[in-house]
Amino acid sequence: MDKFTHLSDFLGYLFDEDRSVEKAQVITAGILKARSCRMSDIAREMPGSESANYKCIQRFVAEESLKSILLRLYQEEAPFMIGDPTEMPRPDAKKTDYVGTLSDGQTSGYWLLILATPFQGRAIPCHFVSYSSAIIGAEVTSRNRYHYRAFAEVKDLLGNKPLVLDREFSYLELLQALVIEEVNFVIRLKLGAHFFDSEGKRVALSVKKGERRILNKVFYTGKVFVNLIGCWHEGFNEPMWITPALAPGASVTNLPAEQGLDFYLQRMKIDEAFKDLKSLLGMDKMMHQKRHWMEQMVSLTLIAYAIGLVLGETLRSHVFPETGRKRKLYSGLFVLLKLRLSLHYPEFRKISFLALQTFHSLALPVRTFV
Repeated sequence: MDKFTHLSDFLGYLFDEDRSVEKAQVITAGILKARSCRMSDIAREMPGSESANYKCIQRFVAEESLKSILLRLYQEEAPFMIGDPTEMPRPDAKKTDYVGTLSDGQTSGYWLLILATPFQGRAIPCHFVSYSSAIIGAEVTSRNRYHYRAFAEVKDLLGNKPLVLDREFSYLELLQALVIEEVNFVIRLKLGAHFFDSEGKRVALSVKKGERRILNKVFYTGKVFVNLIGCWHEGFNEPMWITPALAPGASVTNLPAEQGLDFYLQRMKIDEAFKDLKSLLGMDKMMHQKRHWMEQMVSLTLIAYAIGLVLGETLRSHVFPETGRKRKLYSGLFVLLKLRLSLHYPEFRKISFLALQTFHSLALPVRTFV
């Protein structure tokens, strides 16, 4: 049974032209079958000549605005948006113009900052930005300003919902930029961050295991006003401190600390989903000489991931009991791509139809924004 024969039904909600849907179906199926985003691997899984398939992928990538199509997966009704930075090591690509040095100061590579909205404990990617020390240097900016550029591109879609970011984003300049630009945020802070009260006195961040502590109206390094909530969950080696903040222009002055923590804990579960992009689709192996081509293939891979995720999650809920161990053990994408399931075609067609209904609700409402 070919699990990817109905991908065109899903892609029809993203691409406007039938010709584009037809090409996207074959290439997207190649990505999922190959479990790779490398063009040579995809071409081998497509029907026909490998060399002709490779050229077909090149033409499709050159003709379509794939990053704009990916943005159609943005979920307006989602309670928050997720930012996930991923290092893309490229130790042998020292002469590629968009490859710089990663956080260790030695390894060559670049970063992908993926923006996504939550969906059934997973994340639906809708946008991303690529950056590196080389890109930042060429554009005479700094990393924190480049982080914010990614948010600015989708700011009109965010409304008042917060961005939920991890410790990579916990630095003063970004928090100041988010406040100035009236972007709401929830960020897990790096341990050792300094906070002060309204009188300028240092606020000690301490919390016992199993407890929660809320600190309202404190200043990060004395400059950015935030609320704080700290907790130390059983099984964790250290406490977490979360800072939720609403922009000055928002209708209320503070995001409740408990709600900010709840958003972040949801994000922690969703973090597991981003691992599928590497382990199941080889996102971290992607490399192209030109940055534009790399971003086009990232967009196409994220589209394939989103479809595979929805189809796989529907399949997982159908074949494994809700309380079963395997349902908790395997992600939907893993079930779709790697497990051999004894399903007859009519049964799988029914599952595919249910998944299509879900995908329709994800993609269709966004069209008025793009």
